[in-house]
Amino acid sequence: MTDDTCARRAEAVRDRYRATLGAVPGGVQERLRLAQDFDRLPTEEAIAALRHIVLTDSPLGGRVQQLVHFGQLLALGRAHPARIHARGALHAGAGIPDLIGVAETALITAGVPAYALGTEIIAELTPAEGTEQVRDPVGPGLPDADVVHEEFREPRVGAERAQGDPVDARGTAKDLRK
Repeated sequence: MTDDTCARRAEAVRDRYRATLGAVPGGVQERLRLAQDFDRLPTEEAIAALRHIVLTDSPLGGRVQQLVHFGQLLALGRAHPARIHARGALHAGAGIPDLIGVAETALITAGVPAYALGTEIIAELTPAEGTEQVRDPVGPGLPDADVVHEEFREPRVGAERAQGDPVDARGTAKDLRK
């Protein structure tokens, strides 16, 4: 496969993520780089095709499907992908009240930790005091397809969170007694 063909096919995969999430997550960028470097692009194309079927051809519709993903990820305690799908839900037409409803449902199905994670994510997406609009999850400030913005970068195992929480990327508490 020529470099030009490979680049066009990788860009088509990125376009599918932009359509459902409004941006290309850093983890996807990394996977595409590896797929191109090692001639494994068909794997990424298959994943993108399956995601397209599940997310956009779903009887639930894109908005509800993104809200379901957000709720499931809250219940699993998966902060980073939950953030991506919260933004994806807003991109698909959901509002902050929809996200709050999902977080409240997570409270019942998965407990206070899931609810707390949901409200933390929602708070990040709401306007600061004195502003009138919700921060646009797909507008200015989000990465171009070729740029991996920190908020879309997959956390590395053992990395400290930006807030300095003593937790590794899996959410496991670190031993601070050392």
